[in-house]
Amino acid sequence: MSDVVVTVPLSFGLDHWIAEGDAAGAPWSGSFWDFGVGGGKPDIGPGERVYVLYKRRIRGYAPLVMLLSERPGYWMLVRGGGAVAVTIPEEIVGFRGWRLRWWDRSIEVPFPDWQKP
Repeated sequence: MSDVVVTVPLSFGLDHWIAEGDAAGAPWSGSFWDFGVGGGKPDIGPGERVYVLYKRRIRGYAPLVMLLSERPGYWMLVRGGGAVAVTIPEEIVGFRGWRLRWWDRSIEVPFPDWQKP
């Protein structure tokens, strides 16, 4: 199993996504939040990282709490608190579904401006 990467759709918007749940650096509210993806079952387990991409930049990650099957071919990546704002020195074109993390974690750097489009 491994970390995965997902894309927040431009039509959904970064502000809307941030407002949904515990943002990076915020204390855990006690709630759980999910991110739905279609396609094959993501190769991820509890404690591994779900990275978020928006406007060609990795914005950070949150540890996965559980993976739920919403319906055939659709999965919910569930997180609680503990989100961390990091990025990598690479622009990435958005995509549907999920992908495995392809970079080495050692290239990640803090991303204090992660909320700026």
